[in-house]
Amino acid sequence: MIEAQQATLKEKLKEVFGYNQFRGKQELIMKNILEKKNTFVIMPTGAGKSLCYQLPALSQEGTAIVVSPLIALMKNQVDTLNALGVNARFLNSTLSKTEVNRVKKEVLNGNLKLLYVAPESLTKEENVAFLQKAHISFAAIDEAHCISEWGHDFRPEYRKIKAILQQIADIPVIALTATATPKVQLDIQKNLNMEQANVFKSSFNRENLYYEVRPKNQAKKQLIRFLNDRKGKSGIIYCLSRKKVEEIAEFLNVNGFNAAPYHAGLDGNVRMKNQDNFLNEDVDVIVATIAFGMGIDKPDVRFVVHYDTPKSVEGYYQETGRAGRDGLVGDCLMFYSYNDILKLEKFNKDKPVTEKENAKLLLEEMSSYAESSVCRRKQLLHYFGETYTDTCGKCDNCVHPKEKFEGKEEMIIALKTVKLTGERFGMNHLVNVIRGSKDQYVTSYSHDKLEIHGVGSAQEPEFWKSIIRQTMLNGYLDKDIENIGVLKMNKAGEEFLKNPKNIEFTKNHIYTDDGDEDQIEKESFATKSFDEVLYTQLKALRKKVAKSKDLPPYVIFQDPSLEEMATTYPTTSDELAAVNGVGLGKVQKFGKPFLDLIKQYVEENDITTAADVMVKSSVNKSKMKIFIIQQVDKKIELEEIAEMKDISFEQLITEIENICYSGTRLNLDYYLEQIIDEDKQEEIIDYFLSAETDSIDDAMEEFEDEFSEEDMRLMRIKFLSNYAN
Repeated sequence: MIEAQQATLKEKLKEVFGYNQFRGKQELIMKNILEKKNTFVIMPTGAGKSLCYQLPALSQEGTAIVVSPLIALMKNQVDTLNALGVNARFLNSTLSKTEVNRVKKEVLNGNLKLLYVAPESLTKEENVAFLQKAHISFAAIDEAHCISEWGHDFRPEYRKIKAILQQIADIPVIALTATATPKVQLDIQKNLNMEQANVFKSSFNRENLYYEVRPKNQAKKQLIRFLNDRKGKSGIIYCLSRKKVEEIAEFLNVNGFNAAPYHAGLDGNVRMKNQDNFLNEDVDVIVATIAFGMGIDKPDVRFVVHYDTPKSVEGYYQETGRAGRDGLVGDCLMFYSYNDILKLEKFNKDKPVTEKENAKLLLEEMSSYAESSVCRRKQLLHYFGETYTDTCGKCDNCVHPKEKFEGKEEMIIALKTVKLTGERFGMNHLVNVIRGSKDQYVTSYSHDKLEIHGVGSAQEPEFWKSIIRQTMLNGYLDKDIENIGVLKMNKAGEEFLKNPKNIEFTKNHIYTDDGDEDQIEKESFATKSFDEVLYTQLKALRKKVAKSKDLPPYVIFQDPSLEEMATTYPTTSDELAAVNGVGLGKVQKFGKPFLDLIKQYVEENDITTAADVMVKSSVNKSKMKIFIIQQVDKKIELEEIAEMKDISFEQLITEIENICYSGTRLNLDYYLEQIIDEDKQEEIIDYFLSAETDSIDDAMEEFEDEFSEEDMRLMRIKFLSNYAN
């Protein structure tokens, strides 16, 4: 019988799925299932895990249960199977009572080959009772890493699965995951009572993926440049929060990209629609939280961007694995900021102690990966217990190698510290001993008495962490599987201490956090990095235009606007209007000679223009501006407008100034007439017409504090509206 089932495998492979041959260990895995043996599969994303249980389900009697963690994953897989003519259904919270009864009837009639079940649905008593009556062939536990509290996506309900399955029937189990460190692998097997299961482990190396990490400075501008080179191609952008997902999706659409958001907070129909549009190529880019992508079988995803630093290396690896599943090139870009790591640590503060410690270790590993300048592929494979001796040539660290140095003496110190502390401690404790710390853990173990204590005090902690990591990557230290975080000596390390030899280490990346990212985004492009030659020419032109119009130069464009022009080289009206302090009004009034000058300069000097770096603001950010303009047009009192938007009067004036500086004309006469008489207004306007700058301090001094600062600012707005806009 088993022989007949095995023969059916190849027939169904071609007939149903259209493949001529199996990949890797697929056939061995399937035969193991048909022989009713427990099976544990560790296979990278895109290597064909789903087929390992789908095909055996079609080749034998009964219904296979597939435990799956996400509704989106179930829907995608069931839709795909139905399209291939396979009778598959799912059972989860999205179904009505009538739909649930229909699914159950199909199972009991023996018409269903695969039933996808959420772990929460599996634990319901009525579902257990119904499955006990059904003919179940085997159970597949997809995304099995969710079982392990040491993993990156722990789900407590997953730990109940084995007990529930034992209530249903004595059936074989296949557990599958794309991301299992040796520690997680052991935990999964123990929890499922599968220590004796046959383990099929494929290489984690995805040769077609290019890995890159960039500092998260002006990330939105970097993202636009990255996407401009991949226009029309499919990609996923991961963000940590729902708010950020919405913001980036809208930002991309404003900048001409076809993008849609995906996160658990969206209405279910909207979420499904966005996912389907992405799968059907009606949307190019999906911006998502990690709720998106598990089991999404889209082969032609050309890039995966992590806009925020991920929570773990496992999560990062799994998400990057959604690129290039067709074997063609996939680009994996991560924006890294240590600020993101600190934010994630804050999210973990309310977790139970053990879970918090585990999460902290995962974040440290993520930080290490980002900051290390060793081959990215080598680091990833080592993390999953696989040795990779080459340099890949397909990551930023290989293509742009960092400076190397002779590390023999440093490695001896690292190995000695592990040995002398009894091979019972993790990275942070070892570094503290090397650097001579007197913290309570170092002194309580008397490690401050060791000969090694303090020998590395001249170097920063990050330096010694890098040394210890590279010692591990080179195969001289091992992670203790039983005790997470603990480092142990191995034979190679012992041998090195006896017979040291020269070894090259690489200097780490230094990523500096220049403050809050959103603040960086708001700043002008130019921080003295503008083209000074062009800036000088623009200033001369401004003076000439101002003279011809009998206006002070600052009325035409202010200095920060000229600096930004000399950074982004705008050559169209839209590009110039996007410069801070310009706007379409000023472009129409003063823009032409400036655009002509910049175009000529760009052509003569063969320069990359603003199109490569310009980003447009999201429409949402203009809501305040539109509201203020509408209320001023209606002649609503300014104090009332401030109250309506719950801002101070001073903040309102600042908003009005920003509107005015961007070239929009505002008529505040209805308000000013109540507080400053007409003659005085004319005096102030005459002053600004002849002044060299629009400084409020200078104006206040000129009028000897006759007017309040707020009144003077409002008069400056009137002056600029009349003459500049």
